[in-house]
Amino acid sequence: MPTYDHRPGTGPTLVFLHYWGGSARTWDLVVDRLAGRDVLTIDFRGWSRSSALPGPYTLGQLADDTLAVLADSGVTDYVLVGHSMGGKVAQLVAATRPAGLRGLVLVGSGPAKPAAQVTPEYQEALSHAYDSAESVAGARDHVLTATELPASVKARIVTDSRTVADAARTEWPLHGIAQDITEHTRRVGVPALVVAGEHDQVEPAGVLRDNLVPYLSHPDFVVVPRTGHLIPLEAPADLVDAITAFAPAT
Repeated sequence: MPTYDHRPGTGPTLVFLHYWGGSARTWDLVVDRLAGRDVLTIDFRGWSRSSALPGPYTLGQLADDTLAVLADSGVTDYVLVGHSMGGKVAQLVAATRPAGLRGLVLVGSGPAKPAAQVTPEYQEALSHAYDSAESVAGARDHVLTATELPASVKARIVTDSRTVADAARTEWPLHGIAQDITEHTRRVGVPALVVAGEHDQVEPAGVLRDNLVPYLSHPDFVVVPRTGHLIPLEAPADLVDAITAFAPAT
C-alpha cells in the first residue's frame, strides 16, 4: 500500500492527490494553512516514499490504491483534492461513488477528455521531461510555473520528480495523459470545484472549461490569477481559500 500521512482534525477530511512529479509534500504549503482540519496526503505508487512499490502504475491502479488508503486510514467522510494527474485519479475514484465522498476539488486537473495537444509526439517528448535534474529544472522554470518560487521549494520539485520508479515516470506521459475517462467522469455524483491557473501551460483554463467542466454534473469553476500549473506551490493561500469555501469544516 502507498505511504500516506493522516493528520487528525475537523472534518470532512481533505484527501490530497499529487501531480506527476510530485509527492505528499507537494501539499505542505496548503496543509500548513489548514490548521485544525483533518487532512490526508498520499505518495502515489511509484513516487517518493512509495517508489519501491511494484507496478502497474496506471490511473486505475492509483485510484484503487487511493480507495485502499481511505479504508486503511478509517476516513469515512471526505473530499478528494486532486492536482493534475491526481485530479484525473480523483475523477476515477469519484466515479465509483464510494460511501463517504462528499465532494471533489480538481486543481489544474488532467481533463476527462484529453486535450488536442496530446499527440504521440507530445507524449514522447513529455516522457523525457524528468530524465535528469537539469531537465526537471527546465520544465519547472519554463513550463510548470508562472511565478518565482523560493529556492527550497524549487529544489524539492527536482528531488520529488527524480524519486520515482522508471515505469511510473513514463506511465502518465505515454498512457495516462491520453486516456479518455469521460464516461467515468459523467458518473461523478458529488459537487465539484475546478480550479485553474490563469497562466497554466500544462492544463490551460480553456481546456479545463471545455474538456472537464461539461462532464461534471455539479461543477463550480474558478481561475487563480497570475499562477501557472503548480498551483499548490505557487498560490497556496488562494487555493486554501477556494477549498475551504467549497468544503468548510463542520
